[in-house]
Amino acid sequence: MKVSVIIPVYNAEKFVSHAVESALQFEEVDEVILIEDQSPDNALQVCQQLAEKHERVKLYQHPDKRNHGASSSRNLGIEKATGDFIAFLDADDYYLPNRFDAEKELFKNPKVEGVYGALGVHYYSEKAKEQYYRIFRDKLTTVYKKHPPKDLFFGQLHMLGTFGLFSIDTLTLRREPLMKKMEVLFKSHLRLHEDTEFLFRLSYYLDLYPGSIDKAVAIRGVHEHNRITKVDTRVIDPAISRALLWNEIYQWAQAEDTVPEKAVTHIRRMHRSFEIAKAPRLKKWGMVAKYLVTDYRSIRSGLYNINFKRSLIS
Repeated sequence: MKVSVIIPVYNAEKFVSHAVESALQFEEVDEVILIEDQSPDNALQVCQQLAEKHERVKLYQHPDKRNHGASSSRNLGIEKATGDFIAFLDADDYYLPNRFDAEKELFKNPKVEGVYGALGVHYYSEKAKEQYYRIFRDKLTTVYKKHPPKDLFFGQLHMLGTFGLFSIDTLTLRREPLMKKMEVLFKSHLRLHEDTEFLFRLSYYLDLYPGSIDKAVAIRGVHEHNRITKVDTRVIDPAISRALLWNEIYQWAQAEDTVPEKAVTHIRRMHRSFEIAKAPRLKKWGMVAKYLVTDYRSIRSGLYNINFKRSLIS
């Protein structure tokens, strides 16, 4: 295996060295690609030092050296990658020593186009834990049971609460089918949930297999400046961001002729539910009652409960 690990870097001077070192521990990692995205801190200088210190670390910026967001940064990283396999890592997260154990065995089968695993959580400070433990707790972000690839897209779509989710930090992909089957990679106009939208489409087009799903292979680093914290503290309204996400998925499902109508209908209802969450409170509750009647099954999903209900009671 020759793995290219892509790390978008923004405002992460305190964390990116740990992320890079966690990737360099593996002989399977042929290169670590840092995409510095006009950070307001000293992240660029830290990245330059890492690239000078480690032969396998490669540093890039966008051609205009301006900020373009995580989606464009990951796309640039994929463009620059030379490995047969692509893996991702956020600059404030890190890999564990077992990160590629399952992958080394599973990718011996040429039919395996991607492998995903479980993500743990680490709180960088007591303040971060106090504020965000109710969101992440100490639970794994994972798909709870091993499923065949054909069930992954529909399982995430219809049974998020009981099916589970996987994170981009735990994903490893064959480069060739990724480039062949995904006409659009990460959507640059999305500044939040761009990885979630990508993973939905990816699980539809590629055959993704479970690796280590009951033991973490990577760690989400939680601190006061995560993008998720901006949503939670209402710098960004969660209902609006989720409505944009599901609208994007709905537009894709409508345009993709092979997506079953049943799935398109469900996606439309999820989009509608988050649109309702943006409405004034009285109208909100009336529409929620209607939605309970029309689509009770999907309102039980974990994604709906965690995000939609939170926006209602705020």
